[in-house]
Amino acid sequence: MSSSKKLILLMLSTITLILITESQRTILSEEEKLLNHINKPAIKSFQTEHGFIFDCIDIQKQRAFDHPLLKNHSIQLKPTTIPKWTRDNTTSKRSSSLPFPQDGITCPVGTVIVKRTTLEELKQTQRLKSVGFYRPTSKYKNEITHRYAFGDYQYKNYGAKGNINVWDPPVLHGQFSLASISVARGSWEKLQSISAGWIVYPFLNQSHSVLFTYWTADGFDKTGCYNTNCPGFVQVSKKFALGGLVKPLSTYDGQQYHIEVSLSQDPITGDWWYLLRDEPIGYWPRSLFNVEGLSNGAGVAFWGGEVFSPAKEKSPSMGSGYYPHEGYKKAAYVNGFKVIDHFTGKVKIPKASTIDVFADSPNCYDVKKNIGKGYWSRAIFFGGPGGCTYS
Repeated sequence: MSSSKKLILLMLSTITLILITESQRTILSEEEKLLNHINKPAIKSFQTEHGFIFDCIDIQKQRAFDHPLLKNHSIQLKPTTIPKWTRDNTTSKRSSSLPFPQDGITCPVGTVIVKRTTLEELKQTQRLKSVGFYRPTSKYKNEITHRYAFGDYQYKNYGAKGNINVWDPPVLHGQFSLASISVARGSWEKLQSISAGWIVYPFLNQSHSVLFTYWTADGFDKTGCYNTNCPGFVQVSKKFALGGLVKPLSTYDGQQYHIEVSLSQDPITGDWWYLLRDEPIGYWPRSLFNVEGLSNGAGVAFWGGEVFSPAKEKSPSMGSGYYPHEGYKKAAYVNGFKVIDHFTGKVKIPKASTIDVFADSPNCYDVKKNIGKGYWSRAIFFGGPGGCTYS
């Protein structure tokens, strides 16, 4: 494998969770104390039919501001400029864009919506260690159980957008399957990256497809986490919470749905914003990053899927569970690629020749670039049934 592809693998694994053995000598009172620290006082709460609890909390008192770099941070309610992501008219003719309102949930003015962390979820996260992107060293030897299928744009940019087809692949406990868009920059040891999309991870979301983000500022050494499991991400939306269900779902040879995800750096503040369609969900303040990383743009953008399973366990499905050659309505896709040019600061559609595709286990998961005219000239199909075992 070329060094450039190794670096892309390093950049792609936006949420790399490996099961590790933890000491069982956990004092319940300490767990409860931590849980109280994570879950801020709620002004209003909702419980969904799936048992998820969402809290409306004071926007000024959210967990993001427990981060030492954000103690004096002034909240931005929206980007100073929202990129003009142009849409092709064929979008509505071929698939439907999400999100739709989440169970009718909305929070009062001055609050934001946050999924409540349960004691069981806390215990599970304590048994997980985020070790970052693929690194071919003995220290990370178990990471061969991660598999990827993606398209990447290896040019400097200030953000990217894509329509991520939504599915709900079957996943066992201890495994995950996701689809995302990511931006990254930096060396292997000092990698800084941000990702957003949907994930099925039974330990934390009961085998449902939910919204997720993942970020790091130091190659997953000490910083970064899934959703709001650590301070850093500033939530601004009152309607859409990280960890909320993504629905409705696409069906094989039936109606297709996607989420319009964009990650872009504000040209004035330097903050990195996460938007669903035109809805600002939140942002990562520029102060979390440095000049070698994401404080001044990204070095690569990529779109696609990732799966994880413990060693010697059959790997889960990726995307729809079908190979890319099945095509539209059967295989998972990401289309509508856009990037913000590093030199002009304007939105552009990247040429098909500038998007490379890569799959590290094509017998289980593959990726195919669709080159044609119009909207689908910038699309990739990805995924597969899994079922592979890696020692």
